[in-house]
Amino acid sequence: MPSSLSELFHRERPLIGMVHLLPLPGAPRYGGSLEAILQRATSDTARLEEAGLDGVMVENYGDVPFYPERVPPETLAALTVCAREVVRATRLPVGVNVLRNDALAALSIAHAAGAQFIRVNVHSGVMLADQGVLAGRAHETLRLRAVLRSDVGIFADVWVKHATPLPGTELEQVAEDTFRRGLADALIVSGSGTGRAADLTRVALVKRAVPEAPVLVGSGVTPETVSEALAVADGAIVGSALQQGGVGGAEVDPERARTLIAALSSSFGGE
Repeated sequence: MPSSLSELFHRERPLIGMVHLLPLPGAPRYGGSLEAILQRATSDTARLEEAGLDGVMVENYGDVPFYPERVPPETLAALTVCAREVVRATRLPVGVNVLRNDALAALSIAHAAGAQFIRVNVHSGVMLADQGVLAGRAHETLRLRAVLRSDVGIFADVWVKHATPLPGTELEQVAEDTFRRGLADALIVSGSGTGRAADLTRVALVKRAVPEAPVLVGSGVTPETVSEALAVADGAIVGSALQQGGVGGAEVDPERARTLIAALSSSFGGE
C-alpha cells in the first residue's frame, strides 16, 4: 500500500463511497440475476466517481444474515466478479469488505480483482456481535498478504459498529494493538450502527493513542457533519448518506453525493 492516504487517493481527507451490493447468490434475498447485481454496482460506482468521491468500497451489504467468519464459495465467487467489474468501471481506488469478518476472502478478492484495499471489521481483539463472538485474525491476514506478495492495504475497525467490546476493553489499547501489533495500514472509527454518527471524541482518542496511524470515520457522515468529522479524522467512508432516501442498501443518489462533495469543498477547498 502507498505510504499515506493522500498518496493512495490523491487527495487529503479522502471520501470513500460505498457500493452496497444487492443480495448475492446463496443469500436468502437473492433476486436470481447476477447481471442485475453487476449493473447496479457499476451504476453506483459511476455515480460516485462523477460526483467527485475519491474511492469506492464494494461490500456484500445485502447478504443478511451474515456468516460470522468464512463465507461460502458462492459468495466468494460472486463478490470477486462484482469487485472486478467495479475495478474495470472506475479509475478510483477500490476496496473490498466481506461481511461479517472474512478478511482472508476480502484480501483474496482484492488481490485477484485488482482492488487496492480492504476493510476488516475485527482485525485484532474480540467483539460481540449479532453473529456471536468475532475474533481478530491479523496473524492469518498478514501472512496471506505476504504469501500473495500483495500490496493491498488493510483498513481495520476499532470497536466496529453493530458490535460491543468486551467489558474492561480500552479503546486506546485496541487502537494501539490493531495498528502496531496487528499491522493494519489504517484505522476506522464508526458509530453504533449503519448510518449512525461516530463519536468524534473517540476518533480524537484513537488519533492521540496512535498519532502515526491514518484514521477514518466509518459511519454517519453527512453534508452537515462532514466538515466537523474531517477536522478530526484523516478521511471518511460514506454509505447511507449518499443513497436514495438516506437508506443503506438503496442505489446511489447523484444529488446527495454532489451535495456531500460541495459541503466538503466549501470547508477545505480543493485539497
